[in-house]
Amino acid sequence: MLFYSKLVSFQKVLVLGLCFYLMLASISRGAQSVDIRELGAKGDGVTMCTKAIQEAIDRCAETGGGTVRLPSGTWLCGTLYMKNNVTLWLDGGCVLLGSKELADYPKNIPATRSWTDRYVNRSLIAGEGLKNIAIRGRGTIDGNGSAFPMKEYLIRPYIIRLVKCRDVLVEGIRLQSSPMWMQHYLACDRLTLRGLTVFNHVACNNDGIDVDGCSDVCISDCFIDSDDDAITLKSTLGRPCENVAITNCVASSHCNAIKMGTESHGGFKNITISNCAVCSPRYSKCKYGTQRGLAGIALEIVDGGHLDRVAIDNIAIRGVGVPIFLRLGNRARIFTDGIPKPDVGTFRNVSINNIVATDVDKIGCAICGIPGHRIENVSLSNIQITFEGGGNVEQTRRNIPENEEKYPESKMFGPLPAYGFYCRHVKGITMSNIRLRTTKPDQRHALVCDDVQNAGIAGLDAQFAPGAEAVIGLKQVQDAAVRGCQAATPVDTFLKIEGDKCSNVTVLSNNLAKVKKVVALGPNVPEKTLAVIGNRMPDSQSGR
Repeated sequence: MLFYSKLVSFQKVLVLGLCFYLMLASISRGAQSVDIRELGAKGDGVTMCTKAIQEAIDRCAETGGGTVRLPSGTWLCGTLYMKNNVTLWLDGGCVLLGSKELADYPKNIPATRSWTDRYVNRSLIAGEGLKNIAIRGRGTIDGNGSAFPMKEYLIRPYIIRLVKCRDVLVEGIRLQSSPMWMQHYLACDRLTLRGLTVFNHVACNNDGIDVDGCSDVCISDCFIDSDDDAITLKSTLGRPCENVAITNCVASSHCNAIKMGTESHGGFKNITISNCAVCSPRYSKCKYGTQRGLAGIALEIVDGGHLDRVAIDNIAIRGVGVPIFLRLGNRARIFTDGIPKPDVGTFRNVSINNIVATDVDKIGCAICGIPGHRIENVSLSNIQITFEGGGNVEQTRRNIPENEEKYPESKMFGPLPAYGFYCRHVKGITMSNIRLRTTKPDQRHALVCDDVQNAGIAGLDAQFAPGAEAVIGLKQVQDAAVRGCQAATPVDTFLKIEGDKCSNVTVLSNNLAKVKKVVALGPNVPEKTLAVIGNRMPDSQSGR
């Protein structure tokens, strides 16, 4: 009986082992693994390995897919063309090193045309119209960008350029030293970028990640440190960037850390950005922007297109020029020859919550449309920003140019009339629980609304310097409510209202104990514009 029991147990083990073997055999038939050394590649950093690696990619593709393995070593190569169902795997200690010779990067003009055709026609890793491809591992891709110090376009390769591909995964690797943008994904669907480390500081236009006219995108757990824009959504063709989630990333840039634009032809729809840290670069000197970085969050529509449904939450920002910059402009650049200039785009339905920013420049944050074309439905809440400060009353009175056709950048208007937020040509904006401070005394307004309709300002807590004109400046504003606010430091005037088109401004339930005068009205403000209700008033105040 004991012998029979042992025999049955042995048979079970045998059956299970056979099943496991058959499963592995089934997997291996459709997904072989090829070590590039088997095809003659040498990891000495001197021998060109392009032919061997490409042969490994082709061999995997011919059998239905598989993994091309790059072991520890330095593998020098030129352009590699990805194929369907192929994974490029880089072992720890592996460096895929781009060639210093431009001839090793053949011209590759994709069938999917975009504005970027003017920038680039070469890359280290290329692919178009592919599906189910991946670049993974713990190794490094180094673009040898210092060999291409020139500024001219078309003679500086990207590291990765994938066009109109589907089901793309780039995970775990380190990317460094590109001659141009680091990685460009154009018109791709179901794109995942996860756990990447990017350091790009050797040439001009050294972006970190560029996702361009793609759908269903997840960018997570990445560390991006770049001379030019760090994490950038673009639309350089007539297709929107939509259904994009960016989360748990650290972004550092001498230009813009997290950006939508500048190219915006197809627009941006259904975008979430959450749980990210932004800081100025610590390990590099700037080549292209400014040492401290231009902007933390920049949303821009200037070449037509529609920005709609963007939610930004839980962002910590330190040491950039401007923490928040929103711009609707009219540069109206076409993305390919033979098409008409685009109409002015639209910019609406944006929520920005839970932002903490310190050590930022004195410029201020701009939320600006253009005459006749307003930014619409913007919500800002739970925001704490400490600015450098140092502004004066003369800057409060500056005439800010429209700059409709100018390249959008956070410093494009110079120091703003408000050290905190300057909102112009906006319809529907709510600001709640906003705390603004300066490290140096600043005599500008904390907040200015100019040509704004339907404004709700609640819980503004702002610091002021002696001689400041007012906490809040409203100019040509209709249908505004200011409630639950306070001046953190004594100030002469709480609210200044100007313009013959003002109407329906309500000041309700504010703590004005440190204010000498509640409201100063300009000479052209219509009668019955203002209602002051239920505020904690100063001990003495002057009238109108």
